[in-house]
Amino acid sequence: MVDLCVAPIMTGMTQQTHTSSQFKFHVLASGSKGNAAIVERVDNGASIAVDCGICKRDFFARCEEVGFDPQRIRAILITHEHSDHTKGLGVVLRGLAKQGVHPLLLTHPAVARASSKIGEVLDQDLCDYVPVEPERIYDVAGVSLHVFATSHDAATSLGFRFMCGDDALGYITDTGVVLPAAHNALLGVRILALESNHDLRMLEEGEYPYDLKQRVRSNRGHLSNEQAAEELKLLVHAGLEQVVAMHISQNNNTYRLPKETLEQALDQAGHSARVVVAYQDRPISVQ
Repeated sequence: MVDLCVAPIMTGMTQQTHTSSQFKFHVLASGSKGNAAIVERVDNGASIAVDCGICKRDFFARCEEVGFDPQRIRAILITHEHSDHTKGLGVVLRGLAKQGVHPLLLTHPAVARASSKIGEVLDQDLCDYVPVEPERIYDVAGVSLHVFATSHDAATSLGFRFMCGDDALGYITDTGVVLPAAHNALLGVRILALESNHDLRMLEEGEYPYDLKQRVRSNRGHLSNEQAAEELKLLVHAGLEQVVAMHISQNNNTYRLPKETLEQALDQAGHSARVVVAYQDRPISVQ
């Protein structure tokens, strides 16, 4: 276990104007079949991965596709223990170990206890474990990492705000609602990675069994396109530049609908931020 500099959250985040872009954001995969993303510092390349739910081949191939060197990974954050966020952890960490990379692994203790994948990599000494708690700020690879809770049917589920200089990136997926502390943590970011999982009509008319439909649309499920749009309206500020629609369902959504819904929310707010969608089967990058 590794100790990091940690501080409690004292006040809510403020709206801010960003004068420089400190982060690149690479989404290698996003959706119910597997999730992995990377937050990269522009100045020195030091990077933090978020989740590892894809195979080693795809992880490294998609890193190469977006021009990212995985040897720059200094830490891996795990949002929660579900397999689409953890199933590739062991093989990817073994691949990184062959390249001489021994990153930190940060997650909540309840997630670490609930995940056999995390247990395996810790037993094999493939990473150094750092337990994290919501409403704390950690110094990771020169990035201030604000951890907050999301509302999902997991042992615990987390979202993150990354801060470096005057730049900030917010990351929230796998949440049925946006909790007040999560909303506060997402204020004033330049890049917003926001879950836009399902279209309510498609979910209602789709082939999912009733219990699964209830789970998805519950307060511990996933944000719909409409919920994401309503949250985005509350987060609009002058410094917001990029909105990335995340964890889009391939069964109960299209890649067109979240983009259109979020763009409409921005139009109503008179804002010109760019909206892009993250895909299940191919990577994207924004800066």
